[in-house]
Amino acid sequence: MRSARQQGYPVQLCLAVSGLTQDKMPADGRLTMTPAPSAIAGGAALMLDRFLSEFDRALRAVAGVTRASRPNPADAVVAPATSDDVAKLSESDRRHAAGLMRVNHVGEVCAQALYQGQALFARDPAIRAQLDQAAREEEDHLAWCAQRLQELNDRPSLLNPLWYAGAFAIGAVAGRLGDRISLGFVAETERQVEHHLDGHLDALPDHDTRSRAIVAQMRDDEIRHGDHARQAGGIELPAPIRHAMRAASRVMTTTAYRI
Repeated sequence: MRSARQQGYPVQLCLAVSGLTQDKMPADGRLTMTPAPSAIAGGAALMLDRFLSEFDRALRAVAGVTRASRPNPADAVVAPATSDDVAKLSESDRRHAAGLMRVNHVGEVCAQALYQGQALFARDPAIRAQLDQAAREEEDHLAWCAQRLQELNDRPSLLNPLWYAGAFAIGAVAGRLGDRISLGFVAETERQVEHHLDGHLDALPDHDTRSRAIVAQMRDDEIRHGDHARQAGGIELPAPIRHAMRAASRVMTTTAYRI
């Protein structure tokens, strides 16, 4: 470590800060500057605060107790939801719609985990803020899907803790690889989610207007998130990684539809 004199600090100032007097100064005249305990404690407190915040968000995502900050788009179509809304669906249509919305709910659980893992290791504060903002919007999706599942008299996936843990690990790895790769991962993820939601709009029963309104708004948000990631410097991921992401997505969607 460089001495105080080498760093250009006045020796008298360093003595005053350290509590030494001139006669107690080291014989070689070198006074080493070390971080103040208060600075170390402050940094540790910030890290602990962020960890606790992320842990709280994880628990809420897995438990399905998040709250939307925006109105549910389904309420603009059929407001409020009534038993008649679900009664219009045949039992097979209800189960099918619930399976698709359960898949979408799992996708939003994974989105929370991915964004949190990436934000945790983001180097640029502006990128971290962008990831946090996207995660907050994804919380709206999570709340909307959870509400619709309840209206359809069904439940979220029983494997949500597993989905969350796996997605968080992937997000953390992407974040560690650098901001441009991490943003590229966001862009590719959102591109695949957009394609997946387009498929759900085709597959949902025509008269399930509430589910369709939610999925349509989710798709618009995902397109915007992907555009922002590319504009912020996200790079195109190699083809093998894109193919692996699609394969993992197929496993998730097939499993979550039923479990």
